[in-house]
Parts: sequence; structure tokens; C-alpha cells
Amino acid sequence: MENKEISYEIIDFSGETNVQFRTSVDPGSYIPTHWHRAIEIIYMQEGSLDVIVESESFTIYKGDCILVNGNVLHSTKCTAPNTAILLQIPLNFMEKYIPNLGQLIFLWDYRTEDPVKKTKLMMLKTTLEQLQVINDIQPDGYLLRFNSLIFELMFQLYHNFSVQVFPQDINHKKKEMDRLDPVLNYIAEHYKEPISLDEIADIACLQTGYFCRFFKKKMGVTFLEYQNEYRLSFIYKDLITTRDPVHVILERHGFTNYKLFRRMFLEQFGDTPTKIRKQRETV
Repeated sequence: MENKEISYEIIDFSGETNVQFRTSVDPGSYIPTHWHRAIEIIYMQEGSLDVIVESESFTIYKGDCILVNGNVLHSTKCTAPNTAILLQIPLNFMEKYIPNLGQLIFLWDYRTEDPVKKTKLMMLKTTLEQLQVINDIQPDGYLLRFNSLIFELMFQLYHNFSVQVFPQDINHKKKEMDRLDPVLNYIAEHYKEPISLDEIADIACLQTGYFCRFFKKKMGVTFLEYQNEYRLSFIYKDLITTRDPVHVILERHGFTNYKLFRRMFLEQFGDTPTKIRKQRETV
């Protein structure tokens, strides 16, 4: 989903509601692989969104509602304007009210035809729509109603969609994410600059060769590929929201290999930057 800065775990949760909730109007974005210590629910209202959750790729359309569990790698790509309800609930807030949260994940088939499961998902969608209305109007006492709906939604998640998993699997994944945290934060801060493998391996406190294998295994791409994907996310945003020349945008975000950029851009967006920009201008 659209975000001013791509973040890996720090989300601007409201102090009054303990969650992040908004109607996301996304003109176009590419958010490379990331995660956060919160569950994320995306309920599409207009348009579509390409999503990858761990190794599964799919596209959601109007009416589809998906959930991404906390500490799960995922990425999104929006190549045409869309609108969606976005809700993120931090795990440390949920664990105050849901017993043994660390041993649970939340699952549903967003296109299920099972009548019972479909009814449960429709109830959750209705709660999201009610949250949207109360958040838009904000009448007197709105926080009472908004927070009551958040608790209603968490109750639905717990009773209708929770699945128990082995705690050792969760603990192992958490350790791996803790190892990756400083690495991705360092990339976010220094992505415009050349970062050597030795430099980034030091951030992870790992030997360079081991770091390269670890990063590729967990992220699905090499460190250099990931750094370029991160740059590409900002380049795509500037491409469709400004009239700046492509070479100026590339220089701004530290992408120095134009041939590599064109190949990566074509793989991600199916056309050249010039053609993508022209297409968006005619929409």
C-alpha cells in the first residue's frame, strides 16, 4: 500500500486507538519485501493490487479482503490507482487481550465459497466498513465507537480465524527477523549510497559469505538485488508523480546502472519507464 516512507516495523500507530486505520488512495506504488510486528488487513474497494506473501503471488480486486500476519514477509505493487481500507494492529496490543497470541496465526480464504466461512468473512468486512464510516465522520464520542469496533474485530479474528501453530516455529522466525531488522533499517537510511557486502554484513554481525546466504534464503533475492528493488520503489513513485527526467530520478535515488534499471523496470512493470509514464498521463 502507499506509504510516504517504506518501513519495516515502525508504523505510526495512533495513541488514541493503538492501531493504524485509513482509507488508502494509492495513485501507484511498489513496496518491496518487508514486514512489521502487526497484522495487516487490506480490503479492496476500487482497482486491484498485486501481492506477494512469502512465496505466494496473487492479485486482489474490488471486494477482496486479505490478512497478512505479523512478522511475515510480503510485498505489494499497485500499477493503476486503487482505493482500499487498510488496518494494521500491533501484536503487542493484541497480546494484551488474546491468550497465547504467540502461538496463533490468522487465516482465511478470501474467495471461499463455503457458506459458513463466507458469512464469517462478510461479518469482518462489515466491521471494517463501519470503522471506515466512523473514522470519516468522527462524530462526538467517535473514539468510543471506533475502539469498540476494533475490539469487535479482534474478537472475530480470535474466534473465527485463529489457527494454533508450534511455538518453536514462531520463535525461530522471530529470531531471523530480529537479525534482519538492523540490515533493512540500514538499507532504508543509506539506499542512495553504495553499500558494500562487508559493510552490510557487519551490520548483521555475520561473516560476509554467511550473510549473503542468509539474506538470499530469507528475502528470496541477493542483497544487491534487494537494494536495487528498494531504489526502484522510489523511482517508480517519482516517475508517475513528477515530470522529472528519468536520468534525474535515477540519480536522485542512487541507481547508477541504467541498463540494469531498464531490465528490472521491465520485469516489474512490463514496459519501459517512458511508456508507463505516458500511459499514466492518459488515464
